[in-house]
Amino acid sequence: MTTATGRSAKPRDGGKVRLDRETIVAAGLELAAASGTTALSVRDLGARLGTDPTAIYRHFRNKEQLMQALLDELNVQAVAAVTAEPADWRARLRQLASATLSGFTAHPAIAVEAVVLTTHGPGELDAVELMLDAFSRAGLSDDDVVHHYALLAGHTLSTAAGIARSRSARPAPVDGTSPWFDGPILADPRTHPRIAALGVQITELDDRDLFMLGVESIIQSAERTATAPTDRP
Repeated sequence: MTTATGRSAKPRDGGKVRLDRETIVAAGLELAAASGTTALSVRDLGARLGTDPTAIYRHFRNKEQLMQALLDELNVQAVAAVTAEPADWRARLRQLASATLSGFTAHPAIAVEAVVLTTHGPGELDAVELMLDAFSRAGLSDDDVVHHYALLAGHTLSTAAGIARSRSARPAPVDGTSPWFDGPILADPRTHPRIAALGVQITELDDRDLFMLGVESIIQSAERTATAPTDRP
């Protein structure tokens, strides 16, 4: 295994592993991607690094700080995936959201922490700056910029984390789709006629399509808000 800078996380000569934060984070990402579960064990991480798990706590105060670092690295990767020019603010928001979903679904054990942890790291700060800048370029007032940023951040983090958790709990579909609702919906049409009428359509919904539809709704809200007449004389 190698880190992002190409350094080996395990010694080639059978000696002790020389740990640093970067090596631990790289191994944590690989473990989270390989396990496919919603729980990351420090014991398993130590085994992957070839060291006693307690050695990890020389670089991180506790598991929460470790998870913050892992989550922030996913933020770093999501921001790095944004290639659209700043003027194309809509594309930048779509790319950020899509990359976040991809990173979360590949690392469900880290994704589930997104709804409870704030990293305060460079990845999170860059993602926030990107969203604030994008909504500013949409022509929104400062208050509306903040409101739309909060809407998009909340939707992206919580929905992507939920999708990651859901996908990790079921086998990957052969056709590559990922249903939003595990069906069929069993309901008596005499008491639940609308469910009976629309149940098939509901079970055909795809979680990624709905996720991106939410992103589009927020972008469209920003467009409408920017062009709406004000009450000022």
